Amino acid sequence: MVAAARALETHRPDALARDVHAEHFVRASPASAHWPVRPDQVSRGEADPLWGRLGRYFGLRTRVLDDFLLREAHGGARQVVLLGAGLDTRALRLDWPPGRTVYEIDQEEVLAFKTAVLDGLPPERRAPRSPGTTRVTIAVDLRLDWGGALTGAGFDPAAPTAWLAEGLLLYLPAAAERRLVATVDALGAAGSALAYEVKHGVEAAAVRDSPVYREARERIGVDLLALFDGEPRPDTAADLAGRGWTTAVRTPFHFTRRHGRGPRPEHQDALAANRWVFAHKPRG
Repeated sequence: MVAAARALETHRPDALARDVHAEHFVRASPASAHWPVRPDQVSRGEADPLWGRLGRYFGLRTRVLDDFLLREAHGGARQVVLLGAGLDTRALRLDWPPGRTVYEIDQEEVLAFKTAVLDGLPPERRAPRSPGTTRVTIAVDLRLDWGGALTGAGFDPAAPTAWLAEGLLLYLPAAAERRLVATVDALGAAGSALAYEVKHGVEAAAVRDSPVYREARERIGVDLLALFDGEPRPDTAADLAGRGWTTAVRTPFHFTRRHGRGPRPEHQDALAANRWVFAHKPRG
């Protein structure tokens, strides 16, 4: 679903982010092969709750987190760790400074599908990779102990790192989220940074029946509410602050205003509880 949204964003004339690989992931899976990947394939356009509004949300999120990672990389982070990388292709499509290593962590089946699709693309359909950038994939379940797999793949805990958990923590058990934060803190050297997405509080019944959730379930068979972990969520921003990190919490609408594009607040809004958190571990 996120890959389809990125494909739609890529083909918009005022795109906030572009990913030339995204539509190939959508077409490669029988479950999604018929989904739209270009704006003219969405009959209701921007008014469509699923491919219009939610699609705009994913396009905005992609841009904001792209900017975060590139800012950290240009500021000195030599390693990037994508936690729950999914079908993200930042290692390939972003203009990284020379000498960066991008680690992609996800389950084996996800990474195998992703690699098969990318390897099957002709050269002219691939984004040119930044010179000197190394992509490393690590197949491990983030609900388990994944730190050893990361260091075993060459990750240097002494080097500043940009960490990203995009569209991940909502689906993890609370205990796994706490372990993930503890691992990032333990492996994150001074000067490291982490961005992640969470939902704030518990959504009301009317919100849970909003068009975004309902149409995702009825039209493409994706029950987001069933995928979200149902446990009370830990206050990860407070946890990081207690470990000495500085944190900034933003709503998606903050970035809609900044970029002049993206979802705007609605009544009984499925996006109103979403928060994007940016944390930094001070140097020295």
